[in-house]
Amino acid sequence: MTNHSQVTPTRKVELLAAGAAVVTVVLWASAFVSIRSAGEAYSPGALALGRLLAGALALGAIWLVRREGLPPRAAWRGIAVSGVLWFGFYMVALNWGEQQVDAGTAALVVNIGPILIALLGARLLGDPMPPRLLAGMAVSFAGAVAVGLSMSGEGGASVLGVVLCVLAAVGYAAGVVAQKPALGAASPLQVTTFGCLVGAVVCLPFAGQLVREAADAPVSATLNMVYLGVFPTALAFTTWAYALARTTASRMGATTYAVPALVVLMSWLALGEVPGLLTLAGGALCLAGVAVSRSRARTRETAGPAASAAGAAPTDVDPGARQQHGRAARD
Repeated sequence: MTNHSQVTPTRKVELLAAGAAVVTVVLWASAFVSIRSAGEAYSPGALALGRLLAGALALGAIWLVRREGLPPRAAWRGIAVSGVLWFGFYMVALNWGEQQVDAGTAALVVNIGPILIALLGARLLGDPMPPRLLAGMAVSFAGAVAVGLSMSGEGGASVLGVVLCVLAAVGYAAGVVAQKPALGAASPLQVTTFGCLVGAVVCLPFAGQLVREAADAPVSATLNMVYLGVFPTALAFTTWAYALARTTASRMGATTYAVPALVVLMSWLALGEVPGLLTLAGGALCLAGVAVSRSRARTRETAGPAASAAGAAPTDVDPGARQQHGRAARD
């Protein structure tokens, strides 16, 4: 009876975190399809600002309803850094980079982000680097390379575009690693809401462009921009923060390798872009790598009951998850 009462809450937290991660990668994959439409009418900075403003409004409304209050002082450093680098810099750099290179090249370059997250997480956060995580990331990256090469058009890349995508990946990785400690002091909603607000403030210099371009943009492009703010930003960044608070940054970074595979599927269904065999094979590798990186060794499963009976904490749960366990019920 004692063993069951200890294992069940942990398993529930794992399932909720996995579900939140799935919501995140699906919505982030859909963002690539929406950016294609909105990016034809909006410049990179204006699109980023419009997306962040829509996201901040949605998040702010939920934050007011839930009455969560301001984040604790200990969380503000991580919120500010992630807001500047991930919500602000990353979105502008990626939007700009995708105007300079084809989608395949952009996806390929940006997918160095999870590798950077693993390296920074191990160095700065002490994240473990188990063999399964490393093997899964290697398989997924090979799949991302295959998808990128299959989607790259001849002469579609420029040095500036590649540099911008590299900078976007660096901003993304640094933002994730900065966000992780903040989630030990504040709730996922607080971290996401105020991170989005910080990003919107950073992008305010593009306000003039946003106003001018919104006056001429087709309704479909503006609706896509609002969609990007409400779903891939407000909802997906919140579910990301929820899952990140309950696992390591490295494992969450590896999860995003599912995005290229989902982008291929969504482009096929929504845009009628039939993928080639190399693209399909690459997508399958991406998903296989994610499955490997998130799996656990059988020895842990065998040793789990004994460890629990001895009063030891489960070894596959991140320390941040234990800190957040008391908050999990209301989040």
